[in-house]
Amino acid sequence: MPSVDLPQTLVPPESGGPTTYHVAGWGTCPWYRKALDVATAMQALYADAVVAVAHEFDDRDAFKAWLAESNDAFAAAFGADSKALTHTSSPFVWSNSHGFIGGCDATLAHFRSGVAARPAAAAPSPTMVPVKLDEEKKYDYDLVVIGGGSGGLACSKEAAKYGKKVCVLDYVKPSPLGTTWGLGGTCVNVGCIPKKLMHQSSLIGETVHKDGKYFGWNFGEQTFSWPQLVESVNNYIKGINFKYKVELRDKKVKYENFLGSFVDPHTIEMWHHKKGTKTITTRHVVVAVGGRPRALSCPGGELAISSDDIFWRNEAPGKTLVVGASYVALECAGFLKGMGYDVKIMVRSILLRGFDQDIANMIGDFMQDECQMEFIRGAVPHAIEKLENGQLLVKWKTTDGEVCEDVFDTVLNATGRDPDVSKLNLDNAGVVLNPKTGRIAVTNEQTSTPNVFAIGDVIDAPELTPVAIQAGRLLARRLYNNESVLMDYDKICTAVFTPIEYGCCGLSEEASKDKYGEENVEVYHQSFMPLEWSLSQDRVAANTCYVKVVCDKTRDKHVVGFHYLGPNAGEVTQAIGLAMKLGFTYDQMVNVVGIHPTTAEVFTTLEVTKSSGASAAAGGC
Repeated sequence: MPSVDLPQTLVPPESGGPTTYHVAGWGTCPWYRKALDVATAMQALYADAVVAVAHEFDDRDAFKAWLAESNDAFAAAFGADSKALTHTSSPFVWSNSHGFIGGCDATLAHFRSGVAARPAAAAPSPTMVPVKLDEEKKYDYDLVVIGGGSGGLACSKEAAKYGKKVCVLDYVKPSPLGTTWGLGGTCVNVGCIPKKLMHQSSLIGETVHKDGKYFGWNFGEQTFSWPQLVESVNNYIKGINFKYKVELRDKKVKYENFLGSFVDPHTIEMWHHKKGTKTITTRHVVVAVGGRPRALSCPGGELAISSDDIFWRNEAPGKTLVVGASYVALECAGFLKGMGYDVKIMVRSILLRGFDQDIANMIGDFMQDECQMEFIRGAVPHAIEKLENGQLLVKWKTTDGEVCEDVFDTVLNATGRDPDVSKLNLDNAGVVLNPKTGRIAVTNEQTSTPNVFAIGDVIDAPELTPVAIQAGRLLARRLYNNESVLMDYDKICTAVFTPIEYGCCGLSEEASKDKYGEENVEVYHQSFMPLEWSLSQDRVAANTCYVKVVCDKTRDKHVVGFHYLGPNAGEVTQAIGLAMKLGFTYDQMVNVVGIHPTTAEVFTTLEVTKSSGASAAAGGC
């Protein structure tokens, strides 16, 4: 536990000296990290006015113990009526000029008001730390982007729009099984696009088999062709790959099919297994290499495929074991089961870590009850062995130590993803990683080396394609168009395309109670059956769709979390992002007139609170 000499931290700054901001919290708390990042960024911008000091505790219990032990000290330092005495969440922020400031939101508001009050000449510069360049030196490029995924392409094209000389390096390292693909990164080739198309294939099959006859359609015998689906999906992806190359050419961005790595902050080595090695120089570098699937760490783990392989695999997967509890694991398991394959899911602990756990458990229940998928709980593969007939024998231990085994045609490893930084030689450029995550440490996308930036999945940010695109565009505008708009990573909508889809924006119920205190959170919720599922007698879990809105009672029921479980989750959730950004309340939401009959209208009729204990089941029209 860090030692905090509270009286010493409140000694006023010397005349003209900087204000010292103290940020206390536990290391893995996202709001502590956010407040500390902002304070650190202000220190970088205004070194003569701001000093940031971190007081980091090992865990929540240690932080809470410090708060309790420090109550008398808080009263003496901040006053007996100070809000510091009733502040129970992380972070706890104060300064030697302002006394107690508050939590994360109060800290952000404090710095916003401070920056807004400064004269224009003191406004943030395009980069967090000025990039000192030798203006006489000639570079091959103004910007080199390492990584041709969604974020890298967006950043490069935006920079070229301002007349800059830009080069994109993109080299796809084959998966352990040898799978490769074209320009465009994870999303287009082995992520969002093929995943959504295969999910759609699964939904079509579900509609045909579960709903068709009840809506008057008789299809006769239906068959599914995996090779046909893979061919259609791959052809579509290759069309996008070609389109990206044409766009880069039209926008005068140089595309090089090389692997990039640092020689020094301004020199990049380019390598290709057939073309050899060469070097180029550049004023700025943006690292946008994304991530790759984590390997399965057990004997025979190399026999498992990953999401890098499944979408390009011509051979039908057959009986499949999916290992993992991530959204990638559940989405892949869902569409494979919907296509008619026998699927089991092996999970070590909770489903969908980081998402609302009520919803995560409902998704698991739906996949078991409606989709008839078997979950192997509390287990990880102990060993994988290839049999003479080509099938895979998987062994695992149960929670009570019993050794079990089963035979599968395919094992799909989806246990997580890691940043793809091992070949970058970041040390040569002085770029620092976050030791806890292995991702590149940044402040507003700028790394520890001023002329090197990073965006997308390689930094500690939401691993979402639109996030990388937006961050890349805004970064290019700050660098080359004298703009100052920063990427806002808060309140970003996302969707999980499991058999029952899930869309959300803002905080989970657990995170809301952690941040605001359980007594200050109200949850409105309702379960319902979509009209389009109501005719079928073959849907056994049709009434498990569910909505939840999480509100902060201390701010007129300000909505801090939005959650929807049901059909078309992405389409329903997208529009709510604007309302979340604008800070809407529960009363404003229910005063909207809904479109009838839709699933989205349920948000305009929410009345039941969790705290009431009343049934969340929806009534009729």
